[in-house]
Amino acid sequence: MYIYDSVKKAKLPFEPINESEALIYVCGPTVYDDAHLGHARSALAFDLLRRVLTHLKYKITFVKNFTDIDDKIIKKMNESGKSLDEITSFYTKRYKDDMKAIGVQDADIEPRATQSLKTIIDFTQNLLSKGYAYTTSSGVYFDTSKDDKYLSISHRHVDENDMRSRVEEDEEKRDVKDFALWKFAKKGDISYPAPFGDGRPGWHIECSAMIKEHLADRNGKYQIDIHAGGADLLFPHHENEAAQTRKESSQEIAKYWMHNGFVTINGEKMSKSLGNSFFLKDILKIYDGEIVRFYLLSTHYRSSINFNETDLLQSKKRLDKIYRLKKRVADMHGLTLPDKEFEREIMQALRDDLNISKALSVIDAMIANANDILDKNPKDNDKKAMFATNIKLINSILGIGEKEAFAYFQLGVSEEEKIQIETLLKERLEARAKKEFKKADFIREELTKKGISLMDNMDGTKWEKVDF
Repeated sequence: MYIYDSVKKAKLPFEPINESEALIYVCGPTVYDDAHLGHARSALAFDLLRRVLTHLKYKITFVKNFTDIDDKIIKKMNESGKSLDEITSFYTKRYKDDMKAIGVQDADIEPRATQSLKTIIDFTQNLLSKGYAYTTSSGVYFDTSKDDKYLSISHRHVDENDMRSRVEEDEEKRDVKDFALWKFAKKGDISYPAPFGDGRPGWHIECSAMIKEHLADRNGKYQIDIHAGGADLLFPHHENEAAQTRKESSQEIAKYWMHNGFVTINGEKMSKSLGNSFFLKDILKIYDGEIVRFYLLSTHYRSSINFNETDLLQSKKRLDKIYRLKKRVADMHGLTLPDKEFEREIMQALRDDLNISKALSVIDAMIANANDILDKNPKDNDKKAMFATNIKLINSILGIGEKEAFAYFQLGVSEEEKIQIETLLKERLEARAKKEFKKADFIREELTKKGISLMDNMDGTKWEKVDF
């Protein structure tokens, strides 16, 4: 397995700290609002990584955090009159529901900042005791001058004006690059007791503390194998994480760093400040989660995606082909026949830094070959079993193709429309039983006008939407 390391800026062989084990930490959302496409992109990128490593027989421990104490959350509390727990529990559930809709597996461990306060406080105290942090009237700050490797993660050359635009200012800070580990309580703020002063954690320390709490002391030089997140987190968030962990524990926080590309709209990075943030929940009202998943996965995880509906619909046509083949082999009823060459080719692509374009081209070729074979010999059950097994492999690794084939082609049809269709199918069945074939043909024609195609077989009549 080869992965691109964002810090070393090179594709490297994945050599975990402990053989056949992979400790992965992904920065999760701040739960004050609904998930948008940027959240989905990151979750899908590393869900794919996890699935590939699992298929390669690595023992995975996958951690994704939830930031549930933050300025934006406090602002929402003050505006809504709701408690911190009410807001964060609500949006954590919404996030998890949206991720489930696009096939993202739950993390093995899902810590929250407010559940990790003891570790955060101990971490901060350790930095103070070692002289790597200092106190001002507003909080506890990490002293970046004490870390000669600071900026080695992002490789940035930052001037003072740039830093002032990115880091909350405090006139008592020794250096503009220094960042808050702990913010002392202000009026109307959330506050937790700590030996150095009541207050709440800064953003960056949360992830370092959670990694220490849930994944540390299991390795030697490094704490975890892979630290991952969106490209926008490389600086300052991951830079600051690395610095504070380096000084608190005398070791690097991760052996490898992976970052996914942005989702853009009209060429601009998605952001609420730009007013172009597409909430995932709104897209899922129109498109099934598997279609959204396939579309977002179809671009390599490190590349940016300029989201548009035209490309999404084009991507769906590619997904349709998988389900049309699944429909052709549906009578295999669980029979399996491994296709070692197909598995070798798709894994060879994905082992190359999750080369999804190559993997999808392997799938396209398999589908074309399968259709050619089944066109010539539709009763070749050995081949049908092999192609059915390939679809199961695609589902396991890419998280697509799990639906019943006919149900997939009914996507986009409302429940009310389904009831109407089923009623007409019942009337058609009764007409055929009475040999009222003109009536039966009339019903078929009416359904065809609505974009509904019927297929009669020994199991009855199946239908699908053909103009979605």
